[in-house]
Amino acid sequence: MQYIMLIYGDNNAKMSEQEQGDLMKDYFAFTNEVKTKELFVAGEPLEAVTTATTVRVRDGKALTTDGPFAETKETLGGFYILDCENLDQAIEYAAKIPTAKHGSIEVRPIMKIG
Repeated sequence: MQYIMLIYGDNNAKMSEQEQGDLMKDYFAFTNEVKTKELFVAGEPLEAVTTATTVRVRDGKALTTDGPFAETKETLGGFYILDCENLDQAIEYAAKIPTAKHGSIEVRPIMKIG
Protein backbone atom coordinates (compact mmCIF):
# COMPACT_ATOMS: atom_id res chain seq x y z
CA MET A 1 0.00 0.00 0.00
CA GLN A 2 1.20 3.49 -0.76
CA TYR A 3 1.53 6.05 2.03
CA ILE A 4 2.21 9.75 1.77
CA MET A 5 4.46 11.23 4.42
CA LEU A 6 3.83 14.93 4.78
CA ILE A 7 6.81 16.69 6.31
CA TYR A 8 6.05 19.61 8.64
CA GLY A 9 8.75 21.79 10.11
CA ASP A 10 9.11 25.07 11.97
CA ASN A 11 9.09 27.78 9.33
CA ASN A 12 10.95 30.13 11.68
CA ALA A 13 13.69 27.72 12.81
CA LYS A 14 17.17 29.16 12.49
CA MET A 15 19.92 26.74 11.48
CA SER A 16 23.59 27.34 10.91
CA GLU A 17 25.11 26.43 7.56
CA GLN A 18 26.63 23.36 9.22
CA GLU A 19 23.23 22.28 10.59
CA GLN A 20 21.60 22.82 7.18
CA GLY A 21 24.35 20.79 5.50
CA ASP A 22 23.98 17.97 8.04
CA LEU A 23 20.23 17.94 7.55
CA MET A 24 20.60 17.68 3.77
CA LYS A 25 23.10 14.81 4.17
CA ASP A 26 20.55 13.03 6.37
CA TYR A 27 17.85 13.56 3.73
CA PHE A 28 20.08 12.23 0.95
CA ALA A 29 20.86 9.16 3.10
CA PHE A 30 17.17 8.55 3.83
CA THR A 31 16.20 8.95 0.17
CA ASN A 32 18.98 6.58 -0.87
CA GLU A 33 17.81 4.00 1.69
CA VAL A 34 14.17 3.98 0.54
CA LYS A 35 15.23 3.89 -3.11
CA THR A 36 17.63 1.00 -2.46
CA LYS A 37 14.87 -0.92 -0.66
CA GLU A 38 12.51 -0.17 -3.57
CA LEU A 39 9.98 1.61 -1.34
CA PHE A 40 10.36 5.03 -2.98
CA VAL A 41 7.51 6.15 -5.25
CA ALA A 42 7.98 9.93 -5.15
CA GLY A 43 9.27 12.70 -2.96
CA GLU A 44 10.08 16.36 -3.30
CA PRO A 45 10.78 19.40 -1.17
CA LEU A 46 8.43 22.35 -1.54
CA GLU A 47 9.31 26.00 -2.02
CA ALA A 48 8.94 28.25 1.03
CA VAL A 49 5.44 28.78 2.41
CA THR A 50 5.73 32.44 1.37
CA THR A 51 5.35 31.28 -2.26
CA ALA A 52 1.97 29.60 -1.55
CA THR A 53 -1.32 30.72 -3.03
CA THR A 54 -4.58 29.53 -1.48
CA VAL A 55 -7.58 29.10 -3.80
CA ARG A 56 -11.21 29.06 -2.69
CA VAL A 57 -14.32 29.01 -4.88
CA ARG A 58 -17.23 31.04 -3.51
CA ASP A 59 -20.40 31.76 -5.43
CA GLY A 60 -18.79 30.26 -8.54
CA LYS A 61 -15.78 32.59 -8.43
CA ALA A 62 -12.20 31.58 -7.71
CA LEU A 63 -10.69 33.72 -4.96
CA THR A 64 -6.97 33.66 -4.30
CA THR A 65 -4.99 34.66 -1.24
CA ASP A 66 -1.23 34.91 -1.05
CA GLY A 67 0.25 32.49 1.44
CA PRO A 68 -1.01 29.39 3.21
CA PHE A 69 -4.57 28.83 4.36
CA ALA A 70 -3.73 29.22 8.06
CA GLU A 71 -1.00 30.85 10.09
CA THR A 72 0.84 28.09 11.92
CA LYS A 73 4.27 27.54 13.38
CA GLU A 74 4.80 24.30 11.44
CA THR A 75 4.30 24.33 7.68
CA LEU A 76 4.35 21.68 4.97
CA GLY A 77 7.87 21.50 3.59
CA GLY A 78 7.83 18.41 1.42
CA PHE A 79 6.64 14.85 1.06
CA TYR A 80 7.55 11.27 0.33
CA ILE A 81 5.31 8.59 -1.11
CA LEU A 82 6.48 5.12 -0.13
CA ASP A 83 5.09 1.73 -1.07
CA CYS A 84 5.03 -0.05 2.29
CA GLU A 85 3.73 -3.43 3.40
CA ASN A 86 1.56 -1.89 6.13
CA LEU A 87 1.09 1.10 8.43
CA ASP A 88 3.71 -0.20 10.87
CA GLN A 89 6.37 -0.15 8.16
CA ALA A 90 5.23 3.31 7.02
CA ILE A 91 5.57 4.61 10.59
CA GLU A 92 9.01 3.01 10.88
CA TYR A 93 10.21 4.93 7.81
CA ALA A 94 8.42 8.16 8.75
CA ALA A 95 10.41 8.13 12.00
CA LYS A 96 13.61 8.04 9.91
CA ILE A 97 12.76 11.23 8.01
CA PRO A 98 15.20 13.81 9.39
CA THR A 99 12.60 16.48 10.15
CA ALA A 100 10.84 14.07 12.53
CA LYS A 101 13.55 15.02 15.06
CA HIS A 102 12.34 18.63 15.30
CA GLY A 103 9.06 18.76 13.35
CA SER A 104 6.39 16.20 12.55
CA ILE A 105 5.53 13.70 9.83
CA GLU A 106 1.90 13.04 8.95
CA VAL A 107 1.43 9.53 7.53
CA ARG A 108 -1.67 8.84 5.46
CA PRO A 109 -2.60 5.92 3.21
CA ILE A 110 -3.27 6.88 -0.40
CA MET A 111 -6.79 5.97 -1.43
CA LYS A 112 -7.06 3.71 -4.47
CA ILE A 113 -9.75 4.83 -6.87
CA GLY A 114 -10.88 2.67 -9.74
